[in-house]
Amino acid sequence: MKTITKYLPILFLLIVINGYAQKADLIVFNAKIHTLDSNNAITEAIAVSNGKIIKTGSSNDLLKLKTKTTTVIDAKGATIIPGLFDSHMHIIRGGRFYNTELRWDGVRSLKRALAMLREQAQRTPQGQWVRVVGGWNAYQFEEKRLPTLDEINEATGNVPTFILHLYGHAYLNKAGIAALKIDATTPNPNAGLIEKDIYGNPTGMLVAEPNAFILYSTLSKLPELTTEEKINSTKQFMSEMNRLGVTAIMDAGGGFQNYPDDYGITGKLCEENALTVRMPYYLFAQKAGNELADYTKWISSVEIGDGCDEPSDGVKKFGKMPKMEYHVQGGGENLVMSAGDFENFDKPRPELSPAMEGQLKAVLSLLIKNRWPFRIHATYNESISRFLNVIEDINKETPLNGLLWFFDHAETVSTENLQRIKALNGGIAIQHRMAYQGEAFIKRYGKQAAANTVPLKKMMEMGIKVGMGTDGTRVASYNPWVGLYWLTTGKTLGGLKYMNEENILDRTTALKLFTQGSAQLINLDSDRGILKKDYLADFTILSDDYFSVPENTILNMEAKLTVVNGKVVYANDEYRSYAAPQPKAIPEWSPVNYFGGYQKN
Repeated sequence: MKTITKYLPILFLLIVINGYAQKADLIVFNAKIHTLDSNNAITEAIAVSNGKIIKTGSSNDLLKLKTKTTTVIDAKGATIIPGLFDSHMHIIRGGRFYNTELRWDGVRSLKRALAMLREQAQRTPQGQWVRVVGGWNAYQFEEKRLPTLDEINEATGNVPTFILHLYGHAYLNKAGIAALKIDATTPNPNAGLIEKDIYGNPTGMLVAEPNAFILYSTLSKLPELTTEEKINSTKQFMSEMNRLGVTAIMDAGGGFQNYPDDYGITGKLCEENALTVRMPYYLFAQKAGNELADYTKWISSVEIGDGCDEPSDGVKKFGKMPKMEYHVQGGGENLVMSAGDFENFDKPRPELSPAMEGQLKAVLSLLIKNRWPFRIHATYNESISRFLNVIEDINKETPLNGLLWFFDHAETVSTENLQRIKALNGGIAIQHRMAYQGEAFIKRYGKQAAANTVPLKKMMEMGIKVGMGTDGTRVASYNPWVGLYWLTTGKTLGGLKYMNEENILDRTTALKLFTQGSAQLINLDSDRGILKKDYLADFTILSDDYFSVPENTILNMEAKLTVVNGKVVYANDEYRSYAAPQPKAIPEWSPVNYFGGYQKN
């Protein structure tokens, strides 16, 4: 009897906790919920407590879990899916600059794009620039052509302007050339070209030959926002991602993104419990010749998985909310500069330096010995072969032994190299870059080569872990629905169907690559990507039924409402009362205040 009495308080507490857990913080009912479980079950209601799903089922059953404090949302028959997980994006860098950027992503005519450019030039104050920074191509326009420098100069006048087009080239207007003090005597950087006219004067065209350093280094010289503006900008960009149904992003680092200096904004937002996107991130080597020193320093000062925990106000009575991931996940996507095989399909494939293997081996050996996961940018099969030689060599000395690693991109990877990747338990993060560069790829490498780019069927048949991403914001758009359109149609943004039928996915399989697939790359699929009990409450109510709409409608998909960690982080006008008001972008002249982000026109 004494033994039973001794444990009565514990039993009582467990009963209370269990009773508490069965009462919901949030219930969404009257929905068409695609759980994406192994049976692809569809249900009609979902209940959430403490950031996790406690039950799915019928609306009548789940509404019984309602209390006086439960938020109850009627989905009105709309489709719900798990939150999208972008396995390769540059959200930390993109967030810092989002408020400065005029986005042509989604604009369907060059006439409209130039009108936006003209309008933004008129409101941009002295000392600032108009910037169009990637996410578009000529074939999305009904005119099927690029702007001319004359058109850009006419639209922008005396306001400095920079327009980035993929990894291929950028435009500077006359005012931009003057502001950067580029003239006839300015030398070309390594692997880049400052185009000159017949008189030797710069035209305003900057060309990657094939290295994008000339494009990114020029962009880095433009004025930055203040700290307050960067905080607002990052919040705006996260809200834009939530608007598109994204709840998690693996940040792949990026050029001109230094650690830890450029991570202060997202770090501060995490400490304040203000992140609305889960954000594991990788550390990207920045300076040629200093990569090994950087990784040595980072390994000694950073622990994998370290980040900010949920603050005290996130603690519930009987436990903590699930952590909002914001932490170092590993090294990459750039490990050494000599391994950079830029995907500028307007130019021939770059030949990597003979010194690459030795430099890469030094860095990878360090990472593997210290059990640091890694990812490697690898566009071309020829590069992948050389990278695999290095990894296999190291594996003989220091076995990978289950260490997480994967290649990014892998557009032209061969079957032989896929077998080698599988043998080393590696994964592949793919993106929809061919939706933007398919026409350029065909011009250089032919229709037959393009038809198998990316060889999705072979990857999946071999059981290789494959996750989907965007590579936003500077090359392809950050909009994941472009990726889902590409995966399910085999078409470019210009409507060119180039992909073999065997590589085109059904809509459910494609969606799973953008949810479970991305999570699998870093072994997080045990609690997300599926809407079922004890999984994270990350999901979105869609604007349309993704599973049945005409294919072109997929390009215009967005969220009506998005939930991350059990909290409503985005709501459109229909559900506005369920989300905190979104502040205006600052500075006031920001293009975000006038055009928003991804365009549907």
